[in-house]
Amino acid sequence: MGIRIITDSTSDISAAQAKELGVTIIPLKVIFGDKEFKEGIDITMEGFYDKLVHAEKLPTTSQPSPDDFLTSFLEAKEAKDSVLVILISGKLSGTLQSATIAKELAEYDDIHIVDSLITITGLRFLVEHAVKLNREGKSVLEIVPVLEELKNRIVLLAMVDTLEYLYKGGRLSKSSAILGSLLKFKPIITVKDGVIGVLGKERGSNKGIAKMLEIMGEQGQLDDNYPVYYGYTAEDSKTKQLMDIVNQKYKIKHSSIHPVGCVVGTHAGPGACVITYINKA
Repeated sequence: MGIRIITDSTSDISAAQAKELGVTIIPLKVIFGDKEFKEGIDITMEGFYDKLVHAEKLPTTSQPSPDDFLTSFLEAKEAKDSVLVILISGKLSGTLQSATIAKELAEYDDIHIVDSLITITGLRFLVEHAVKLNREGKSVLEIVPVLEELKNRIVLLAMVDTLEYLYKGGRLSKSSAILGSLLKFKPIITVKDGVIGVLGKERGSNKGIAKMLEIMGEQGQLDDNYPVYYGYTAEDSKTKQLMDIVNQKYKIKHSSIHPVGCVVGTHAGPGACVITYINKA
């Protein structure tokens, strides 16, 4: 009897990393025309961004079905294992709803579903922290409250090249998208309380990165007891620039950089750079 940790593919944890962590990944889907691809299984990140740039019509994305979770839940029930499910914000995707339905179908009480209120690097952080606590011998009932507390201290900031993808994907209003697109501004966005918001805009990447640093100073004090995660879509030069500046300024001891996958990349578009960290309580 142990703990089975399950997350979804917007955590951008690769199959090899999932195996190393002992985590099960439930894929979301990206759909180009009439062709459906399971994220991380049927399409590579490189192949996706090439298709995205050249697509006449933007792809759509789709949540997993309850059945996609049910098999794992029933296997855990049979083994009498606890299940810890950490998923993309329920306000951004129906993935959480599918997992909740699957839990009801499994008729197993020892399934614990955490709405991360976030995605990509923020979700990855919570999953990797849960794995760490599990390896330290914590029970699922000890781990869940820690995650619930930490998720409210996660700060995720991203600079995107355009808001066009977020607007076309239905994640932003037309007025917000038009505002950000004027004069080639680089919008700065965040995911707060599970939803996407626009925090500012600057002309050019260098001013955009400076704005991100300014916002970091306004958001509270970075807690250097936890790692800082960086992300990028398609191309990592801006993220590496941000990483160098932040790590030096805040004397960051532990940080890592990760590509952002197909589902979130559909809405962010190529050229985004992301920072995720934990604020002090």
